[in-house]
Amino acid sequence: MENTKDFLKRLISLPGLSGHETPVREAIADAWRPLVDDISVSPLGSLHALRRGQGAEPRPRLLIAAHMDAIGLMVSQIVDGFLRITEVGGVDARILPGQPVIVHGRRDLPGVILQPSPRLLPPHLGEKSAIEMDYLFVDTGLPPEEVNALVRVGDLVSFAQPPLELSGETLVGHSLDNRASVAALTFCLEELQHRRHLWDVWAVATVQEEETLGGGWTSPFNLRPDIAIAVDVTHARGPGVNHDYRAFGLGKGPVLGWGPNIHPALFKAFKNLAERLDLPHAVEVMPRHSGTDAIAMQVVAEGIPTMVISIPLRYMHTPVEMVSLKDIQRTGHLLAEFITALEADFMTKITWEE
Repeated sequence: MENTKDFLKRLISLPGLSGHETPVREAIADAWRPLVDDISVSPLGSLHALRRGQGAEPRPRLLIAAHMDAIGLMVSQIVDGFLRITEVGGVDARILPGQPVIVHGRRDLPGVILQPSPRLLPPHLGEKSAIEMDYLFVDTGLPPEEVNALVRVGDLVSFAQPPLELSGETLVGHSLDNRASVAALTFCLEELQHRRHLWDVWAVATVQEEETLGGGWTSPFNLRPDIAIAVDVTHARGPGVNHDYRAFGLGKGPVLGWGPNIHPALFKAFKNLAERLDLPHAVEVMPRHSGTDAIAMQVVAEGIPTMVISIPLRYMHTPVEMVSLKDIQRTGHLLAEFITALEADFMTKITWEE
């Protein structure tokens, strides 16, 4: 098995925009297949991997979801060989000019996102430092007739910024939201290879979280777990957000969600476990919904007790997201410890008590 860094670098080098996750799903399936007892794909395209527990049947079921889809772009118009674009998922347009991309047409075409010279923009935009996406375009370097033959409106455009290793065991690249969490879940499965656990564990790489929460709704409905955990990213401290209560230290461990989307008993169990392990962690206040697959998972069927665990990430929804490898590994370790500590009768002991 690849180490966490190399596996993650491979994941973020693959396309897999929301609703079009096949390339990254195949790579995740290859990594998970030796670590689980059964693997399948849902009708919507989520990856379901079962690791059976050693408890007496019928065993309780735990579902851990990490969405594998990524944000990106889509061709909205072709004008004189240049491609106008719109977003797939929330994209911060301020950082798009100059970004390398791949246009997934009849064949993959390298391109770059550019904006017209300020003197060629409408007067009300010429002095702006950030230009709306409507005025940006992708240049593939091909003449118009070749572009028209190879590209159609609706074709996907993915970021092509290669992974960059920085100091301090940090990694920069696109799609770390949320493939960092896929890597954490993979780390958890690897640890479970040498651990005994009573519960069945469903590892799920969900689709369409950035747009529809499609996997968050359909996978738990199909698998009917007793408990569900969403693993995602949250904002890390950085320029302009050093003292924001909604941002957390990079390299300072996983972040435990607290709010109406989270079952109080699960929050308490994870917090007590992190303290017992002396594992660095923080608590994120989520007074509304969590912005994760937990929004859907919590209210599937009669309702599923749900937890959210997040990995701090700088520069979210840009092609240069930054994550700490330590945070990924600590998150995976915390999940594995929780799983091995689950008692067969855990569900009889939890109640919604704040």
